[in-house]
Amino acid sequence: MVDLKGQYAAIKERVDSSILNVIENTAFVNGPEVHAFQKELEEYLGVKNVIPCANGTDALQIAMMGLGLKPGDEVITADFTFAATVEVIALLGLTPVLVDVDPVTFNIDVEAIKNAITPKTKAIVPVHLFGLAANMDEIMELADEHNLYVIEDNAQGIGGYYTSKDGTKKKTGTIGHVASTSFFPSKNLGCYGDGGAIFTNDDDLAHIIRGIVNHGMYERYHHDVVGVNSRLDSIQAAVLRAKLPNLDAYNKARRSAAAKYTKAFEGQENIITPTCFCDASDANKENCDCHVYHQYTLKIVNSDRDALVSHLNENGIPCGVYYPIPLHLQKAYLDERYKEENFKVTNQLVKEVISLPMHTELDDEQIEFITSTVINFVNK
Repeated sequence: MVDLKGQYAAIKERVDSSILNVIENTAFVNGPEVHAFQKELEEYLGVKNVIPCANGTDALQIAMMGLGLKPGDEVITADFTFAATVEVIALLGLTPVLVDVDPVTFNIDVEAIKNAITPKTKAIVPVHLFGLAANMDEIMELADEHNLYVIEDNAQGIGGYYTSKDGTKKKTGTIGHVASTSFFPSKNLGCYGDGGAIFTNDDDLAHIIRGIVNHGMYERYHHDVVGVNSRLDSIQAAVLRAKLPNLDAYNKARRSAAAKYTKAFEGQENIITPTCFCDASDANKENCDCHVYHQYTLKIVNSDRDALVSHLNENGIPCGVYYPIPLHLQKAYLDERYKEENFKVTNQLVKEVISLPMHTELDDEQIEFITSTVINFVNK
C-alpha cells in the first residue's frame, strides 16, 4: 500500500545525516530539531502555532483538553472514520455523537450535523477523510450559529487546501479553532515511528496546549494544568524536517497517480472513483488541490467487493478496506441512541469501499497492472 523504502532512498543522505546529528548531540527529547520542525511547519501551513506531540491520537485528545470540554459535553463526528476520532471523546468522558457521511465525498454530512445539535453540543470534529477537505464553510457557519468549537481531524489531509465560497484558500487544519494531525509512517508526511501535532491560530489556546503536552508544566516542576506526557522525539522531528520540503511534491505525485487510476477506470459502471468537494469538474486532476489522496478509495457496486479483495491479494496486489465496520456498530461505542436509519450511507459504504495502493513511488506499469486486474474482475 505504501513504498517507504523507495521514498527513503530519494532522501537517504539528508535523513541519515539528520538522525546522526541528533544522536551525536544527544538531545533526544524536545531538542533543537523539534523546535525547528515546529517553526518550519508553522510557515508551511500558514498557522500561528504548531505544537508537536507523540502521535495523532494524543493530538486529538489534547486539543479537546485544551478547549476545556467537560464530561457530558456532546461532540459530533463522523461514523465513517478511524476509531481514534471517537476514542478520545470517550476517554475524556465526553459524549460521542456519531452522524452519517456524504455518499460522494465520504466526509461528514452537514445536514446530519444540523439534526444532531442539542443544547449539550459543544464541538464538531470534521475528518478530512482519505485526504479530501470536508465542507468547512458550512461547518464553520453552523459552529458560529450555535457557539461550537470545530476541531479538524487532519490526520489524512496535510498539505491539502480548502477553497471557501468567497474564493479564498486555506490549508486544511488551519480553518477550525484547533486541528490535529498524525505523522504515522504511512501518512503523506510521515516519520519513522509515531508522531503528531496540534495546530491553532489562537495564542491563548496554544499556551494551554503547550503545558498539557508536557505534564502541565510551563516551568519545570510547576504543574499549572492537568497534563499528559506527549512529546515528539527529536529523531522523528529530524525525519519530518527532511521530508517536509518534499510534501507538496509528494502530494502532487499522489494526485498524478490518482488521475491515472481514474482515467483507467473511465466507463466502468461497477467502479465509482473518488471525487472532489471543491470543484466536481476538476475532480482527480493534478491541479485540484483539495484532495491529497492519503487513500485512493473506490466504490465497487453490483459486484463482490470482498471477492475483489481476495482476487487482488492472490495477484500480489495489496489493498485495504477502510473501514469495514461503522463506529456506531463497534462494541466499544454501541449506544441505544443510534438508529440504523440514520446511518444509511455509512452502512452502504462499508460494503463497497476498497482502497488501492497509493504512494509517491507508484509508476505507470504498476498502475496499469492494478487497474487491469480490478477491471477484469468486475467485468467477468
